[in-house]
Amino acid sequence: MLEGKAVIGETDMLQTMQKVALDLAAKALDIFDVTEATEIARFIKKEFDGKYGSGWQCIVGTDFGSFVTHSCGCFIYFCVGSLAILLFRGSAVAETETNQFAGLETVKA
Repeated sequence: MLEGKAVIGETDMLQTMQKVALDLAAKALDIFDVTEATEIARFIKKEFDGKYGSGWQCIVGTDFGSFVTHSCGCFIYFCVGSLAILLFRGSAVAETETNQFAGLETVKA
C-alpha cells in the first residue's frame, strides 16, 4: 500500500460509504501495484456494484480531469499519496433536468 493517509477532496457520501471506499482502496493497493490503475479501478467498482447496486464508475490515476453527473449521495474524490481516486454512481439525467419534457405534447405525423 502507498504510504500516507487518504485525503478526501470532495464528497457527498454518507460517512459509512466513505469508509467503505477508503477501505476498498487500501485493500486494492495491498493487492495491486500502484501502477495498475485499471485493476485498482475495476476492483473498487466491482465491490461497490456488489454492495450498493450497479452503476458505479471508478477512475484511478495520477493526472486526470473529470466533469461528471452523479446520483445524489454517491460521489467521492480522494487521494492516497500521489494516486487520485474518483468513485461515483452515474446519473443518466441531471436532477435539475428531470422534468424538462413534462409540458410537451405528442405530435402525430
